[in-house]
Amino acid sequence: MKKTRKVYVGDVAIGGGSPISIQSMTTKETKNIKEVVKQINDFEKAGCDISRSAINSLEDARAISEIKKRTNLPFVADIQFDYKLAISAVENGCDCLRINPGNIGGADKVKILVEKCKEKNIPIRIGVNSGSVHKDMIEKYHGVNVDSLVYSALEEVKVLEDLDFHDIVISIKSSDVNTMIDVNRKISSLCDYPLHLGVTEAGPLYQALVKSSIGMGSLLKDGIGDTIRVSITGDPLQEVKAGKTILKSLGLRRDGIDLVSCPTCSRTSVNLDEIVNEASDRLDKLNLNLKVAIMGCPVNGPGEAKEADYGIACAKGYGFLFKKGITIKKVKQEEIVDSLIEEILKDEKNEN
Repeated sequence: MKKTRKVYVGDVAIGGGSPISIQSMTTKETKNIKEVVKQINDFEKAGCDISRSAINSLEDARAISEIKKRTNLPFVADIQFDYKLAISAVENGCDCLRINPGNIGGADKVKILVEKCKEKNIPIRIGVNSGSVHKDMIEKYHGVNVDSLVYSALEEVKVLEDLDFHDIVISIKSSDVNTMIDVNRKISSLCDYPLHLGVTEAGPLYQALVKSSIGMGSLLKDGIGDTIRVSITGDPLQEVKAGKTILKSLGLRRDGIDLVSCPTCSRTSVNLDEIVNEASDRLDKLNLNLKVAIMGCPVNGPGEAKEADYGIACAKGYGFLFKKGITIKKVKQEEIVDSLIEEILKDEKNEN
């Protein structure tokens, strides 16, 4: 992993060799405190590390203090255009600002905001995407491309650096995966600020999962990236689950159940999809660090999943429960998931 500066968002460290954090964003109006609190607390239960909310009014900004009282995750205030909203968000206890200094107001207003952030030890995340590239950069680099995106971000960074402010996180996003990969490789080579990775406007679930996995996975594998958000149109809890899976797949996060299952073939004689979905729902509720395999047939199942801590190899009307590739019992088909969960909980109880 590339060594970047360490920035604290609340009690979560970003960069400097810290664990890669997962972020998501609330979808309710921030002034609707009860709804936002529920979303943030659901994020936390799912494994999210940092939550972000749009601040579109002073009422939204003033709601932050009450939201903070009822939640544990660091709160990032996402501000566009109005520096007064940013000032109010800081005064009401946000843990980080997401802004573009270039569109928040004139130099005098940016200076006021930066001084307020220094006073409260609040970091600033600079966000640049295809829709916010500076016009002069578009002209200089002949369109919206890797160079115009990167140097727009660095221009925003310089505004803060000139005010002796360095608690900065950089985010450069694109809906094009290749562009997203290239801009983050380039910005990583030009500065040591921590990077927030994401594919913006990634689309509905399947499309977003594929785009984000390719984009983030390529960078994270090479040690680039310090915090992530998997943008998905729909339920933001899916973003958290996807982020955890990406990090676990790369060996960058180890908390929670890692569930593997076979793609099925003509040897499969059970509704494996139904069994896997039920097991996934129930395993998600267990706060354990385990690998679990559910295989569609007893021919290759135990052997293929021998690295799993627990597993089931299904057959017509029954299943074989195994641990570390060794079969320990035969169970009825309707008892497959129950038996799996019971065995895990029994062993966990004995260990404790």
